[in-house]
Amino acid sequence: MNGSSKLRKRKHGWAGWRWILAAPFLLAAFPALADCAACAATARRFAVDQHFNGVILVGHGSQVDYVESFGVADAQTQRPLTADTPFESGSISKWIASMLVMRLVQQGELALDRPISTYLPDYRRDNGNKLTLRHLLSHASGVPNEIDEAIKRDPSVRLLSLDNAEAVRRYASGDLRFAPGTDWDYSHANWLLVKAIVEKVTGRSYVSLVDGYLVQPLALRHSGVYTGSSSKVPGMALGYRQLAPHPIALDKPSPDFMALAGGYYASANDLFALMDGLFGGRLLSPESTRTLMSVERSPQHYALGGRTKTLSFAGVEHPVAWEYGSNGAFRALAWRTLDDGHSVIVLNNTSFDHLKIGELATTLMEASYGPAPAASALSRPKN
Repeated sequence: MNGSSKLRKRKHGWAGWRWILAAPFLLAAFPALADCAACAATARRFAVDQHFNGVILVGHGSQVDYVESFGVADAQTQRPLTADTPFESGSISKWIASMLVMRLVQQGELALDRPISTYLPDYRRDNGNKLTLRHLLSHASGVPNEIDEAIKRDPSVRLLSLDNAEAVRRYASGDLRFAPGTDWDYSHANWLLVKAIVEKVTGRSYVSLVDGYLVQPLALRHSGVYTGSSSKVPGMALGYRQLAPHPIALDKPSPDFMALAGGYYASANDLFALMDGLFGGRLLSPESTRTLMSVERSPQHYALGGRTKTLSFAGVEHPVAWEYGSNGAFRALAWRTLDDGHSVIVLNNTSFDHLKIGELATTLMEASYGPAPAASALSRPKN
């Protein structure tokens, strides 16, 4: 089922991960789940050409058509990546948080357009009376991104342990940069406020809410919320600034108060199951899902915690649920066409160029609609 999982010390003079980097085509030379031959050809060619270290999955509906891993989760132990290896998801965490908020809205516990002072009466009243959850979830609030500015000044902020009230006071209480709803600014401070709201209203921790509303109902096995270093998560892919010519580790801890902004982790298999559960109607009602994915800020294609944009595949335009995540060494991409359920997931732990990941996703999505091209011979290992 997994290419790199069959690269454990065989009788081929295997000399560790450096040998892999010297002959990367061998990463894709072993069987994988590949009902989509064109997807396999595209992914393996990309892994060879770009020395890609990560997991690639393509599917439609609830069917995985192709999944394969390339490289290592841990360079020191040579532990290989698999489709069940957890990765940090970066800003896909915001999409996850918005799914949870929409579930609470659906249940009547929250309202998207009610002033947040309703939920946080101790928050500064002048801001709280103007701001709504819709503004926060769509980055249209005007709340300044003071948390990122603080981390840039002092990276040890990532190690702080603060309750919601103190985190909001320090990093999400500045004067608004514009009137809510009139502009767009990608501010992580929004998500400190959302966390404070959902935990106060429900009386539960965000970790518990994600587990109860997402992880357990969809039987996700390698997903959840981490605090601090993600390396503490069992089986986690470790992050690297580079693997060659020698590995340089890169670990950017995430404090609990930033869990909604970037604290979600998932494997490729689980991320696919999550998207299928969401768009298959097992998490939200059709109306709630439409609200979640309806674009709020057109120039940025931004909806609530994620993006919806129109892309052309196989000569047909498709609305696509689209999000990309990055934290430290981790890169995560998740796309799903909203009309016919074609999906692409790409996960990486070696600081890979996000533009190249986007180009790969486009090619894979195109391949998922058609037969294998003649160039598929490039997927075969070189002699």
